[in-house]
Amino acid sequence: MRNFLLYTLIAAAGTAVVIACLHILWRAVGVYLINRAGPRPIRAGRHAIWRDPGIVEQLDLRDGPGGRNGAPAPPFRFLEEHASGSQPCVSVIDCAGRRWRVKWGPEVRSENIAVRVAWACGFFSEVTYFLARGTIDGVPQLQRARQRIGEGGVFTEARFELDDPDVRKLFEEHSWAWDDNPFVGTRQLNGLKIVVMLLSNWDSKDRRDVARGSNTAIFEYRLSRWRREARYLITDWGGSMGRWGSNIVTRDRWDPDGFEAQTPEFVARVEGDIVYFGYVGQRTADVAHNISPADVRWLMPYLGRITDGQLREALDASGATDDEADTFTRALRNRITQLGRV
Repeated sequence: MRNFLLYTLIAAAGTAVVIACLHILWRAVGVYLINRAGPRPIRAGRHAIWRDPGIVEQLDLRDGPGGRNGAPAPPFRFLEEHASGSQPCVSVIDCAGRRWRVKWGPEVRSENIAVRVAWACGFFSEVTYFLARGTIDGVPQLQRARQRIGEGGVFTEARFELDDPDVRKLFEEHSWAWDDNPFVGTRQLNGLKIVVMLLSNWDSKDRRDVARGSNTAIFEYRLSRWRREARYLITDWGGSMGRWGSNIVTRDRWDPDGFEAQTPEFVARVEGDIVYFGYVGQRTADVAHNISPADVRWLMPYLGRITDGQLREALDASGATDDEADTFTRALRNRITQLGRV
């Protein structure tokens, strides 16, 4: 028994050392990549992280930021397979000539609902749709995606993300960090942090984590011939709708029961001018700390107006079962109510 405990302690200590060394290596590689990339090549004169969403209760959360007319329209034609990313992904073009990145895996449902909630609160989000099934024409021999696209190009449970060539996209080394952007200290950025925690999005990596992949980006839109706007957004919400946590043992995604179980811990307490949250993620100190009651009050006129019906529509559009939609809606309403009490 004594030897077993000794070996267990040695194994735990060894694991901790390995993890610490990995983090040091990732940080060093990230610094190198950012320095090598140089200044962000932003052409826009205007920067934005939020816009007024309008009458929130009237927003279509089933179709989200793309709307009903923006949904991917079959038939789909295969373009290419992507080697990067944690999940299998291919690009296709639909009958309207729009290009889409099609992704599979455990993240597709959570990402679809998270995008819709963030968008309803006024934050910039990518156009995404969840397709329960479909067919892609002209599929060649595949590598990672071969288990996801069957005979005749048939697929199930995929996330389609619009890839608009007219939008100039700055990813990875040229993305943004929670502590390095034009909105540090603003209600808008702190509101986005609250939404990240609301949805239990533990995968809150940013530009500093480029060695592992940044989940932030800057999209440049041409507003007119002479005016461009740089929009700051989160491009990967896949770590949402489950348990938050600091490691792969404690965290997950798309877990209704785990999401609801942590809901009582969402708003831990309010002390003075600081709201304390139970959230733990990849960048806990940057996301969860220094949120004030005033930040919550700024967000609530938007977040607080999302109805249960809208939440259920968004969940249904993300492939949730009736039981999953019930649990998620109940837990989200509880979390929103906690914020309202702040």
